[in-house]
Amino acid sequence: MTKLSKQAVRPMRTLDPDGPLDDLEWLDDVVGKARVVALGESSHYIAENLQLRHRLTRYLVERHGFGAYAMETGFTEGWLVHDWVRTGEGSLGQAMAAGVTSLLGLWTQLRAHLQWMRGHSPSVAFYGTDLGGSVVSLLPSLDAVTAYLAKADPDLELNPRIRETATAFAIPSAFSIPQGLAAYGELAPDDRDALTAGLAELSARVTSRRLDYVRRTSVDDYERALRSLREAVTIDMGLRHLVRGEQLGMLTIRDATSTETVEWLLRRHDRIVLGAHNGHVQRSPGTLPGTPPGQPPATTMGLRLADRLGEDYVVIGVTMGSGQTLMEGPEFYEGKLFMDLEPPRDSLDGLMAASHDGPFGVDLRRLSPEDAAKVGAVRQQRFGTQYTELNPLGAYDAVVHLPDVRGADPDHDVIAHSHPDVRKRFS
Repeated sequence: MTKLSKQAVRPMRTLDPDGPLDDLEWLDDVVGKARVVALGESSHYIAENLQLRHRLTRYLVERHGFGAYAMETGFTEGWLVHDWVRTGEGSLGQAMAAGVTSLLGLWTQLRAHLQWMRGHSPSVAFYGTDLGGSVVSLLPSLDAVTAYLAKADPDLELNPRIRETATAFAIPSAFSIPQGLAAYGELAPDDRDALTAGLAELSARVTSRRLDYVRRTSVDDYERALRSLREAVTIDMGLRHLVRGEQLGMLTIRDATSTETVEWLLRRHDRIVLGAHNGHVQRSPGTLPGTPPGQPPATTMGLRLADRLGEDYVVIGVTMGSGQTLMEGPEFYEGKLFMDLEPPRDSLDGLMAASHDGPFGVDLRRLSPEDAAKVGAVRQQRFGTQYTELNPLGAYDAVVHLPDVRGADPDHDVIAHSHPDVRKRFS
């Protein structure tokens, strides 16, 4: 099997976030003066990937002065974790349960990362960049906007039909996504249209009255509320795409809103670590596994950030060897979260797996011509167990390979603070 030369391989002695960092010094050339460094993953809820993100975040904060960790979780809910990292007040388990969406907060490896961030506050802050409500429910963002408008526009009588319709397909957790999508699909077309029109009217009011609102509140409060409203609008529009069977349309508008959030964060921080799935951060168009031939790809968040930031945007993709990955079948929604991961076939993952036995990195921008040709010949990457088309040299600046991976460890304190919908699956 084709493999990279020893010169291309940068071995990592450990994934322990508390370990020495000198084996990561090769990243100095990769990072340079970039303002955003994106750390990918090919599957959620993986222990080694969460450890890797923690370790790389620590390196970027301590060695390069990065001041924020922005994660693929709901922007609105993420402020609960932001406030805990900043103040240490209240329960971390409760903040993780309510403030990290799509079940991404249920793991002990993330707790360790957040505790480390708390120890380095205020030098490093936490934010969510994604749509809230597990990308289905509008209620978290709508409730945040409603609370803001009670101060900024106390005479406004919100259209009650907006929340009533949103409640009809709200979900308590990502385990109930199928029920939420089915409930949205069962809405009468007039109700869907009225929800979209109501959100558009509310957006126009909030946007046009900025100066009045800022005088009554603050610029920061206004901008946070406006981003939460943008979340709600995007979820609503994304669901309209999904009902029509346009999954890539949903990914495109979702990543557009996440891009806007990252740009907003860049007005608050000079340098940001961005943690999200490879499919979001890659600096090339994205396709979902199984996409029919000829369907246009999605414009990813990474492609948008690369267009707007140029060399100020750097992407470190992640590949996996064997072990466990996120369950891809319907069993996931009953609580079976992981499935076996077979050794990779001919792909970027396969090339990396053949090149070294332990965890390691590769600087794709400084390969020899021979190694560059080997990477350039690759045309696929594995996301979970499925493969998607990808040009690694166009997608990433560097890649880290994790040879053996397993599901992350459930955090029982977080689960105890979670909705019964979650506790039931872990009982």
